Amino acid sequence: MQNRRHLVTSLFIALVLAGCAGEQAVKPEPTATEAPSAQTAPGADKTGTTGLSLSERERQRRAELLAQRRIYFAFDSSTIDDEARAIIEAHAANLVANRQISLTLEGNCDERGSREYNLALGERRAQAVEKMMKVLGVSGNRIKTVSYGEEKPVCQEHNESCWRQNRRAEIVYK
Repeated sequence: MQNRRHLVTSLFIALVLAGCAGEQAVKPEPTATEAPSAQTAPGADKTGTTGLSLSERERQRRAELLAQRRIYFAFDSSTIDDEARAIIEAHAANLVANRQISLTLEGNCDERGSREYNLALGERRAQAVEKMMKVLGVSGNRIKTVSYGEEKPVCQEHNESCWRQNRRAEIVYK
């Protein structure tokens, strides 16, 4: 029952975000940091959106989500959490609104586990994101998945903080 509620909520949010899409295609640019820091102006609310209307805040939130191109996963998991769900929903809404854009989903793992296991887990991670995007209305022929397993780490250290960064699916626009 709860999964059905999450699906309905996800579809509603995707439709709302798709309705906010403009005429021009939005192809997010890669950023140096995955979580952009918002500077709060004096007198601003917690989101840093002084005097913005609801639709302006929604557009700002959508832009922040589109700037995030990494979906992180728990250890030995390909389950999408709520934070990742919001990012995927924003990218899916962007793809639905801009049918000329396609992407590649790159599955990655930390160094623990065998090469074969990590390739399979990376593939499951990329496919989990792909599956959610398809449910949200993105045509499968616009999505390519690839697994790099442990071969493309973003962090080379051997600790949990680093491993957490390497357990991800990357959204790469073509």
